[in-house]
Amino acid sequence: MSNIRNFSIIAHIDHGKSTLADRMLEMTKTVEERKMKEQYLDQMPLERERGITIKMQPVRMEYAVGNEPYILNLIDTPGHIDFSYEVSRALAAVEGAVLLVDATQGVQAQTLSNVELARSLDLVIIPVINKIDLPGARVEEAETEIRNLLGDREILKISARTGEGVKDLLEAIIKKVPAPKESDGKARALIFDFEYSLHRGVVSHVRVFNGQIKKGDRLRFFASQEDFVVGEVGFFKPELELSEKIFAGEIGYIVTNIKEARIVRVGDTILAPSEKPLPGYREVKPVVFSSLFPEDQDNFDELRRSLERLKLSDASLSFEEESSGVLGRGFRCGFLGMLHLEIVVERLKRDFDVETIVATPTVRYSVKTKKGTLEIYSPHKFPEEGDILEISEPWLKVEILMPPEKLSSVLKLLQEHEVLIGETHKFSESRLKLEAQMPLRELMRDFFDELKSASAGYASLNYEFLESRKGDLVRLDIMVAEEIVPAFSRIVPKWRMEEEAERAVEKLYKILPSALFTLKIQARACGKILASRSLKAMRKDVTGYLYGGDRSRKMKLWKKQKEGKKRLAEDARYSIPPDAFIKMLKK
Repeated sequence: MSNIRNFSIIAHIDHGKSTLADRMLEMTKTVEERKMKEQYLDQMPLERERGITIKMQPVRMEYAVGNEPYILNLIDTPGHIDFSYEVSRALAAVEGAVLLVDATQGVQAQTLSNVELARSLDLVIIPVINKIDLPGARVEEAETEIRNLLGDREILKISARTGEGVKDLLEAIIKKVPAPKESDGKARALIFDFEYSLHRGVVSHVRVFNGQIKKGDRLRFFASQEDFVVGEVGFFKPELELSEKIFAGEIGYIVTNIKEARIVRVGDTILAPSEKPLPGYREVKPVVFSSLFPEDQDNFDELRRSLERLKLSDASLSFEEESSGVLGRGFRCGFLGMLHLEIVVERLKRDFDVETIVATPTVRYSVKTKKGTLEIYSPHKFPEEGDILEISEPWLKVEILMPPEKLSSVLKLLQEHEVLIGETHKFSESRLKLEAQMPLRELMRDFFDELKSASAGYASLNYEFLESRKGDLVRLDIMVAEEIVPAFSRIVPKWRMEEEAERAVEKLYKILPSALFTLKIQARACGKILASRSLKAMRKDVTGYLYGGDRSRKMKLWKKQKEGKKRLAEDARYSIPPDAFIKMLKK
């Protein structure tokens, strides 16, 4: 066990984490040169296109210093805050963390969060500055920021792209990261991730903390209290490689032969019956909710099957069936954040060829009414104002890092998003750290994109959840042809409802195609119409073939046309095109 080193790479998005993993795989000869490709551990096409890690990937590498061989177990983790719980479980499975900082960008807000997470788990943190080969590298400035964060210590400088300094980093990991503690007794292992195989069921990715695990052992999932017999164990190379046993201190996989993914949960403990679980497990709760409807109702069952299959590899996705009068049958889904929502919709399209209509995302509101307290996820299910006694909504503690010259434009943006501005500190010579608090619904209102625009891309954001607080909110309904469209309903602050109503009606007016009759677009809240536009009907020149003669002939045709349009408006139902829902979501 003394020759094992378990570690993760933690970094803000786009700081070169996957590229560094590539160089390590090359230098340790874990992957043959002919098979090597960029972002090797990012297996999903979506990860490779976007240049971000969505699903964590472990790998076992072998490296020798002198004549001493070592086993290096790396867990490559996602960098986005949406997946912070999964990252916390991956860090709980290791003894050390490589903190990677981009020399051109310096310490980012998410970096602060990652450091606090690693510190809370007593990990050895190795600070590394990456991209030192780029013309815009600010190495000395990045060093100062890291020392302000971690204190005075050795900081390694590398270029993951060229490989410069990566050999020294591998040796530093072996030297500084402690070996796993000696441990015996009955088997206990932490699940930090899992995948699903049609033939072998759930394959759990684990770090073994006690005892040993081999094929045929009878073990239990503590959270679900389900027993199973181990079908196979092994390591990640990074493909699955069969082994006779996996011992305490090692990272590997366990084939469970369980065909129900709901039984297995990230953070749970696999253990021998009667053993106590490892600490730190909690249920992952969605924070953003949105309804997904198939573009064609004939594809409803296909959407259900696709979501069920997607959940096999993404346990944090939750969904339940719901029905909308306009959009038909669909699913109310829960997500970890806006990026998670975006990824799920994109994967439904790419992996399963299912086009969806996405309703306006919302959060969980606790609404106290005269009949009791309700947990509301869908805006169109929000009670009428007269029935509401009190509304509670989730709030966030926010940290923003930015250059001093961008402070005024960022403060202006914060005021537009109901942010309670706290203290501002000098983080380094070139950056300020601003602390604030804001409602989660405002973060979802394009806050991140607007922050990047206000700061010319130099500001970074990190957040954590606070207790829920009271809110003065109302339901804003959008009506098309005098019929409420549930997918367009939203929860807005009372003081901003007129502005939101005008904006929504104006945007929909520009998006919707004309019909054969005049189309009324309205926004309603608190029992009154706040904004209205009429979309003129498509017009056919019914008198075009006439020339000369008495005008009364033309008037008769115009009157007939007008009466026909009136009858059509009364009888016909306007069908909103699917792309209109997507356009309403986009800025």
